[in-house]
Formats: sequence, C-alpha cells, structure tokens
Amino acid sequence: MAQTLERVLPFSKNLLEKALKPGDVAIDGTAGNGYDTLFLAELVGESGHVYSFDVQEEAIQSTQTKLKEADINHVTLIHDGHQHVLNYVQQPISAAIFNLGYLPGSDQSITTHGETTWKAVTDILSLLKKNGIIILVVYHGHEEGKVERHYLEQCFETLDTKTTQVLTYQFINRPTAPFIVAIEKLH
Repeated sequence: MAQTLERVLPFSKNLLEKALKPGDVAIDGTAGNGYDTLFLAELVGESGHVYSFDVQEEAIQSTQTKLKEADINHVTLIHDGHQHVLNYVQQPISAAIFNLGYLPGSDQSITTHGETTWKAVTDILSLLKKNGIIILVVYHGHEEGKVERHYLEQCFETLDTKTTQVLTYQFINRPTAPFIVAIEKLH
C-alpha cells in the first residue's frame, strides 16, 4: 500500500507544479546536481526561463550536462551565490526552490548559510508575483545545517502575515529528516 503522506521532495514538486506554468520565470537557488533546475525548465517550457545558481563549479557542470542531455536551452546557469540574485534577475518570477546544506557527494565543508540564504529569500520575495512560491528544502542533519535552520526559523517568523504565508512540512517523529518551508506571496 502506498503512503498517504507525501515525502518531502515529491511534496515540493507538487507545490512547484501548482505555481508554475509555461512562460513563467523560476529560480533554482542551489543548482546542486541539476535535478530541480531540469524540473523547473520542464515546467516553464521553452517560452519560460530558469535562473540556476551555485557557488561550486562542479554543480554548474553537473547541471549543464543534464540540461544538454535533455536538449534544454532556456536556463541561465550562474556560478555565484544565490545572495546575488538581484545582480542577474530583475523580472517577476513565479517560483524559486533551494536545497539547503551541501552538495551530495562533494566537500561537506561547503554549505549554504543562513545569512546568505535569507538575503536571497528576501530579494526573491521582492521579485515574486502574487501567489508565487519560494520553497526551501532544509537539510539540517549536520552541524552547519542546524545553525542555518535555527537562523532561518527566526527570520521566517518575522515575515508579514498580510503579505506572505509560511508553511513548514515535516515529519516530526524523524528529527533529522529534511523538511520544507514554503513561502507564498499574498500581495
């Protein structure tokens, strides 16, 4: 029998499918191995565009390979931190996703950090369309991940309830499992 509750990653994809349509613009704040960038590119179609950020050249190359194999050309890969999003993106966007933590299978000392992630989130909120969504998949099973989680949780609590709603989706009986924070812009 299938599980009734969706796991974290399928739930994040479900949210993105609801938020994005062909022609939209989306952001992958952490290109990683390229799976989310590819998924976003498929959702927005050739008439849309995806901006994908990562600080590691290895992540950019992995993502580029996946896009080339899928014959997708409507993605801009940016070898820079997501906190610099406004240097590259000015138009309204419909969705963004982040996978926080470190690049699987690589140097675990290179991680996302609460301060730079929060700057990226607030900058993306300024670009986000009404009913647009920002999804953060929070991997906090490592020391830096715990620090980032606590920092961001304090920041999320400060978001204005008149302009945003913030959801967490997590399995509370699995204390180190990744969880989602989804921010929807109301106005």
